[in-house]
Amino acid sequence: MEHQEAQPVLLDVRDLQVEFRTRDGVAKAVNGVSYSVGEGETLAVLGESGSGKSVTAQAIMGILDSPPGHVTGGRVFFRGEDLLTMPAETRRRVRGAKLAMVFQDALSSLNPVLSVGAQLSEMFEVHEGMTRKDSRAKAVQLMDRVRIPAARERIGDYPHQFSGGMRQRIMIAMAIALEPDLIIADEPTTALDVTVQAQVMDLLAELQREYNMGLILITHDLGVVADVADKIAVMYAGRIVETAPVHDLYAAPAHPYTRGLLDSIPRLDRKGQQLYAIKGLPPNLMAIPPGCPFNPRCPRAQDICRTDRPPLFAVAPDRTSACHFWKDTLVDFSPS
Repeated sequence: MEHQEAQPVLLDVRDLQVEFRTRDGVAKAVNGVSYSVGEGETLAVLGESGSGKSVTAQAIMGILDSPPGHVTGGRVFFRGEDLLTMPAETRRRVRGAKLAMVFQDALSSLNPVLSVGAQLSEMFEVHEGMTRKDSRAKAVQLMDRVRIPAARERIGDYPHQFSGGMRQRIMIAMAIALEPDLIIADEPTTALDVTVQAQVMDLLAELQREYNMGLILITHDLGVVADVADKIAVMYAGRIVETAPVHDLYAAPAHPYTRGLLDSIPRLDRKGQQLYAIKGLPPNLMAIPPGCPFNPRCPRAQDICRTDRPPLFAVAPDRTSACHFWKDTLVDFSPS
């Protein structure tokens, strides 16, 4: 997608580090994450649960539970300004108006005792000083925009009166209400059936094109991102282990962990065969193993992997891999 390469950078995360200080010890949740997103660009952040995807997003948004969570290093530039050093009040104004988030569980993210209309209207009243009547009319428009049937009749309904897919659409409506420059969608389709997942992803992609927004899509599901992402960052144990344009990564991954994720996707041409699963469990973030954190689960692991932590090697001008043997992984991948 070459036309997007020249787009201005919206978000530039540099060497972000986050830890959780608990009674049991310090969990190193994010360990030097760097990525960027341009206008109109979609970055998919992939990885198993506990890899640091959502914690990175919470640190960017400034909604990290603190304590126990603490940002211990790094910079987060949004349109050239560092969110981490910004005064709290300025950051609050940026959040929602310029930088918005769609959360994983819409039912727990929406206020159960307020109608969806009241929750949508409030944004316009608070941020734009609209009257109650005007903000309510705007809320109806938004519900229509995210394709909620009979929006005018349903504006007084409460979150529990909507299906899971409709609640997720309401969350998306809240995120786009003030036409932000960037949306972070954290596992937006996890609890939905496959058909509704596709509808929600299509809606996000359509809104992104309409408003030329940047989009960070956090997911553990490679199948969800194939059609919507421009580039992918794969995370493991709080680190990025591979970055690549989406089609390059699917064609030939350059990290054994990414290959494991790809091999575990159900495929029609493997009907009746046992589904591949990456052996073992993600590491304890209080005791990340030395060397490459993936080495205890990696079929390629050699002595160097157990002692030397691999940097992000340049695989191509726009690709990186944190694997000592990335060339071998790249060469022998065959999606047969």
